[in-house]
Amino acid sequence: MLKCNLRLLMAEHKIDDITSLMERCNVSRNAVNKLYKEVELETVKLETLIKICDGLSCKLSALIEYIPEK
Repeated sequence: MLKCNLRLLMAEHKIDDITSLMERCNVSRNAVNKLYKEVELETVKLETLIKICDGLSCKLSALIEYIPEK
């Protein structure tokens, strides 16, 4: 199972809305929505994840976590 910490990272960086994040990271609304709502995370491109990590100055592991199912 994948878990996305985008909301937490946005709060830490005082980013109030998706539009601000899109502009800061130069990514599409569709990709941000998937991460924000934690739906279809496996379909988000690695390139998009890297742009968000660059924009938020974080590691990929801080943005996306893999939690093994038991």
